[in-house]
Amino acid sequence: MRGITFSRFNPDENDRSPFQKLLDLFTQLLTYTSGDITEALQWLTELDKEFGLTNDDYGVGDFLQDLKNKGYLKENDETGKIELTSKTEQTIRQNALEEIFGKLKKSAVGNHNIRKSGMGDELNAETRPFEFGDSIDKLDVTASIRNAQINHGIDSFSIHQDDLEVRETDYKTQTSTALMIDISHSMILYGEDRITPAKKVAMALSELITTRYPKDTLDIIVFGNDAWQVEIKDLPYLQVGPFHTNTVAGLELAMDLLRRRRNPNKQIFMITDGKPTCLKIGKEYYKNSFGLDRKILNRTLNLAAQCKKLKIPITTFMVATDPWLQKFVQEFTETNSGKAFFSGTDKLGQFLFYDFENGKRKLF
Repeated sequence: MRGITFSRFNPDENDRSPFQKLLDLFTQLLTYTSGDITEALQWLTELDKEFGLTNDDYGVGDFLQDLKNKGYLKENDETGKIELTSKTEQTIRQNALEEIFGKLKKSAVGNHNIRKSGMGDELNAETRPFEFGDSIDKLDVTASIRNAQINHGIDSFSIHQDDLEVRETDYKTQTSTALMIDISHSMILYGEDRITPAKKVAMALSELITTRYPKDTLDIIVFGNDAWQVEIKDLPYLQVGPFHTNTVAGLELAMDLLRRRRNPNKQIFMITDGKPTCLKIGKEYYKNSFGLDRKILNRTLNLAAQCKKLKIPITTFMVATDPWLQKFVQEFTETNSGKAFFSGTDKLGQFLFYDFENGKRKLF
């Protein structure tokens, strides 16, 4: 007897145009070079020499011309300098979202909290036994009839409360998120690039919110010696500076921005790789990189406690696994009653996205 075999569909790499293949690589290089077009093209040329990315019919020069023709690059009328367009910036964010969120959908279950569901406004695929107070319009008729047939037989069909099942629903909350990104010098120290994964996660999260949760708000903050807000379009160009880590300035700005939001649900995500080492007192900077400075630590913990009173949970993503940092993070997290993940660069996107998606489902 002939049967049918199902297998996972994998699109043939050869079906993609040479331009699209190079564009995917080029946008990755732009993220690593913080939007430096010249450096990214130099890297692309070297990679082409090493791995033969192009051929006699289509070279890097053709690709560069297509980038201009298709609106990915433009020439500044005043300076004559080649610049990225908004189309390229959006493509970088979309690729980051696909890279991070696509991997999540393919990964095995685990390493994340269980999502909770309740009396929300959007049906999902899960069902559960009927409970007193459940709305009748949420009944899963097919599953309920099947249960009745199994429990009582077909000949004398009857349906009881124990047979009923209801469809689970998601409560789509409107959320205001402040995302803090550490750009202190340590984010590129010790032979590990931590700022690029942080930028990718920020771009992917911004693309997810603007496309899937348009009623949500996202404020992006970078912090070094000081803290300031950046726009979504600025994310590919973020660079680490010769800064200490002024976590206090970042938290103060995040709280100020969230106060202006009318959403009842507010949260702070903080991506960092170390302890706070800097305060600004008046016009002067108080700095100490040697151990945990009690003066800096107390101010940081006070802000964590203030956020708790304002019902603003802080989720800290520590992009480093140094054991000596855990004590500070644990104390900070306990003070806020928030969450902490020691993720490393490879797990950062997975942890942040699962935590964000879990927060979109509330139990009522």
